[in-house]
Amino acid sequence: MKMWSGRFRQPLDPDFERWQRSFGFDRRLLRHELAASGAHAQALKTAGILSPDELIGILQGLEQIGERATASPSFLDDNEAEDVHHFVEKQLVALIGEAGYKLHSGRSRNEQIATDLRLYVRSAIDQLRHEVAELCNALADRADQAGDAAMPAYTHLQRAEPVLLGHWHLAYVEMFLRDAERLADCRKRTNACPLGSGAVAGATLSLDRFLLADSLGFDGVTANSIDATSDRDFALEFVNALSLLALHLSRWAEEMILFSSQEYSFLALPEAYSTGSSAMPQKKNPDLLELVRGKSGRVLGNATALMVAIKGLPLAYNKDLQETQEPLFDSSDTLLQMLPLVVGWIKAVEFNHQRMHQASQSGFMNAWAAATYLVKRGVPSRQAHERIGKAVRICIERSCELQDLALDELRSLSPVFEQDFYESLKLASVLAVHDVPGGTAPSRVRHAINITRKRIESLRQEVHAHA
Repeated sequence: MKMWSGRFRQPLDPDFERWQRSFGFDRRLLRHELAASGAHAQALKTAGILSPDELIGILQGLEQIGERATASPSFLDDNEAEDVHHFVEKQLVALIGEAGYKLHSGRSRNEQIATDLRLYVRSAIDQLRHEVAELCNALADRADQAGDAAMPAYTHLQRAEPVLLGHWHLAYVEMFLRDAERLADCRKRTNACPLGSGAVAGATLSLDRFLLADSLGFDGVTANSIDATSDRDFALEFVNALSLLALHLSRWAEEMILFSSQEYSFLALPEAYSTGSSAMPQKKNPDLLELVRGKSGRVLGNATALMVAIKGLPLAYNKDLQETQEPLFDSSDTLLQMLPLVVGWIKAVEFNHQRMHQASQSGFMNAWAAATYLVKRGVPSRQAHERIGKAVRICIERSCELQDLALDELRSLSPVFEQDFYESLKLASVLAVHDVPGGTAPSRVRHAINITRKRIESLRQEVHAHA
């Protein structure tokens, strides 16, 4: 029996009936539906709608449904259930009889799905923040292991200045820690309980909404019943936060793909996460990285799909909102599957420190340090920039580097050049000159690694507190 069939005299068109069901994808909300239903049953007992025996029967029935679903996934193969709410009611009535129908007293599927989705997003955020912490920890480990190994940093995809490899790793840690913070912010706004909102105007029974919220671990209750049943901001915010996380993963993957090419040769692709070519025997392809880059696109697309689905909806609930679930689930699944694999790749990859070191010492990446040498000796910055630029032009014409120019020739550009200029051009000196918080000077990077580990540990503790 449908949960709404009393008003209708004719059955649904069979094709439409199958097409409009959501149980095929919202069945994954069963755990949350059972928890919310149990809390609602307790509230019905407090309101005098359920007897103590009826409450016990309902709670035991809900528990049995959960146990059966865990023990046998085929239990969920129900071709009649319209959605997860209908499925639970059907199974509950089959287990305990007519008392099962009383569970729906004073509530609507509109508030049920809003509650289930909030519980789902809250749980997914906790899982994702755990995985992001593991990702950040893997990068921090690689930063630590890199020691004083240097690499070229790029702007406009052109070599710019040398940096420590560890400094480069930490740049991505910063992105991912921001992602974790965004998810935490989203969790705060998600963690309000819609139960008691009814279909649109509020429950028709005197339910203790604060007790409902507390029993499900919510921080409080939603303030407006119309908003509570139609709000999907938490889903939009969640998927948008995931789209930024996916975007950062895609940027990382693209850079790794470039660095793995023969033209760069900065790293060797881990064979456990790569494949070969069916035609060219020599090939080792960066499949994990390319899939990270590709799957990130679907998460970005899901964020757009959610906004488009909601942008024209009048208050309050509309069936269109059913279409927000699959993009939500897909985005969460995509990142939860991707993150552990990325961590495995990071742990397995081998960096070619020698090649990176060599690349860090050519292409005039010490030019700004050279200009800084002049600035520290009183030459105005713009003039220092111009004179080193002229020196670079001479080197390009002669196919040499700045350190190859004779001191007399340098003094023709500026009389302040001394013999110690050549020391300032060495890689160690160029790195050390960036001695500011957030800079790539070795002492600063070592300090940054220590601070980063503390931030990661704080993130882990936050996630553990919600477990």
